[in-house]
Amino acid sequence: MKKLLSLSLAAVLAVSATACGNSDTAGTTGADNTDAPAAESGTEAAESGTEAEGAVFKIGAIGPTTGAASAYGTAVMNAAKIAVDEINEAGGINGYQVEFNPQDDEHDQEKSVNAYNTLKDWGMQLLLGTVTSAPCIAVEAEAQADNMFLLTPSGSAVDCISGDNAFRVCFADPDQGTASAQYIGENGLAEKVAVIYDSSDVYSSGIYDTFVAEAANQPFEVVASEAFTADSKTDFSVQLQKAKDSGADLVFLPFYYNEAALVFTQAAGMNFAPKWFGVDGMDGILSGVENFDSALAEGVMLLTPFSADAEDELTKNFVTKYGELYNGETPNQFAADAYDGIYIMKAALEKAGCTPDMSASDICDAMKTAMTEITVDGLTGSGMTWSAEGEPSKSPKAVVIDGGVYVGM
Repeated sequence: MKKLLSLSLAAVLAVSATACGNSDTAGTTGADNTDAPAAESGTEAAESGTEAEGAVFKIGAIGPTTGAASAYGTAVMNAAKIAVDEINEAGGINGYQVEFNPQDDEHDQEKSVNAYNTLKDWGMQLLLGTVTSAPCIAVEAEAQADNMFLLTPSGSAVDCISGDNAFRVCFADPDQGTASAQYIGENGLAEKVAVIYDSSDVYSSGIYDTFVAEAANQPFEVVASEAFTADSKTDFSVQLQKAKDSGADLVFLPFYYNEAALVFTQAAGMNFAPKWFGVDGMDGILSGVENFDSALAEGVMLLTPFSADAEDELTKNFVTKYGELYNGETPNQFAADAYDGIYIMKAALEKAGCTPDMSASDICDAMKTAMTEITVDGLTGSGMTWSAEGEPSKSPKAVVIDGGVYVGM
């Protein structure tokens, strides 16, 4: 059974005010940018002085670096490259260098499985990915059959980690729905809440279900629940009108940033201006949508494990390095999840004493135990631990878009 995260206002505020510590499992900065995500990247093993066949750890990654969800996958690959280069520059993992091979899946299940097979042919020993939930579920079925270790940075659907080979960095969908309802209720953000969600998407519908269940325990009323599907996600006028007519003073949007941009644009045209509250899929709204007036996202709140404006040294160093390497961009939580993901792998590989001459299956068996024994301080949480079911234990932060940037609440 997946472990649900129970939050209190005090816990959320405490984490928001506490700086993430720097430790042996969290690096500083350093990477080279590349515009070809399908090619191997990071510090090249051939130049590292490791000459024997199999003398490098081979980590593959899968996510959308093109297409509608590219803001997620690009951030993941960028940040993972930073972590890989840092690790290689510091001497590697157990004395061995790391090769990193990112693959684009365009947020498509079939293409994600094809990418997985490409990485297997390359000799992958561990997988960071996939980035989005539906492709991750498809790939996890393959990885489970192969006994391949999988750590998804951001695949939040419950079935993304259905096997004992799979773990995640982010929160599961049930956690996000429950935590969002608790945060809204405990902070008195609304009396009447409307929900608009994608009933055809496991990510969105999973969060919706637990949000509504937890809302029954909170001091607000869900006055409208309006669904859309993948075939009807360009016109939200009906859902918005019903939310407006219900008297909702806050609208909860458990879906991705592309659809959210349309919702904000269409709501403005209707003179409907409630409070907006999202989850991790909303991250990307400021930079991932072409021709979107980001001013329409001003005041949007969302739960996230990472705030780029945090003042701890690890976050400041990461944000600075990311901006230097990637055209001044501010990293989102997907980037932070991936950065932590590489260091989580490092910590577990070192705990298990793994070496590159081990088979992927033997490494996976060792990692299953090691993951439950490590504690990691990273960008997305201090003292992070994992259950045997693959779920992380950490507390989220809440941020609000203020002046065109994310600011901790």
